[in-house]
Amino acid sequence: MALPLPRGLTPPEVAFICEMELVTVIPRQRLDALELLGGPTPALRPPHRNNIPLWLALLLKRQRRANIVPPPWLQPAALSAILEFETKHAKDVFSPPPKLPPSADGSNMTSPPFLPSSTADAPPDALPYHWLELGEMLLNAAPDDFEEPDQVRRLMRDLREVRMAKLRAGVDVLDAGGGVKMNGVGGMEVAEGRAFIGGVIDGLRKIGASREQSRREGEADGGANGYGRTADYDDDEMDV
Repeated sequence: MALPLPRGLTPPEVAFICEMELVTVIPRQRLDALELLGGPTPALRPPHRNNIPLWLALLLKRQRRANIVPPPWLQPAALSAILEFETKHAKDVFSPPPKLPPSADGSNMTSPPFLPSSTADAPPDALPYHWLELGEMLLNAAPDDFEEPDQVRRLMRDLREVRMAKLRAGVDVLDAGGGVKMNGVGGMEVAEGRAFIGGVIDGLRKIGASREQSRREGEADGGANGYGRTADYDDDEMDV
């Protein structure tokens, strides 16, 4: 018998989807265009930069055929500014995500995670949807492409802890019938926090059901006692 699948995407599945994100590489060798399911990749000609999927960039990095350019938001100065925003300027909201680019007709037809938000031209002041898993992959596979990899790791760890603490703190409003603000929350943060938030919601539902049952039993007991007192009162009047 097959086990039931968990609700939503698991962290490994989110990391797999993240590998489709576009990143910027500096090729060391020539590589012709590749025909992929998502479309052809650009031909790589050193030393010109090109945007290719993350999985291909990691493969070329392992083969020492290309270097990966970290996105602007993965620089120490940018991470420090975002961390300051998260800790000082907002206690119940997250740093804003990248803005959606307008289409030709003026409407926004794309949305995260289908945005070029991790290339060399990405905005430095906004965390993309896959910021956490993409940053960890780049630090593990291409630490030599960072100027200060240790500082970037420390800032990412601090930013992750602050944002997860903020996400857990937002669950307190669920008991009062409120909602959790999820604007700006990344894909891996949602996958990691789903079990915690789901457990809290299930616990609140059980508590609510228990309270409702206790209220109904109290009303039933009160009605029975009231009826008994009325009956005794009527019997006394009849005896008189």
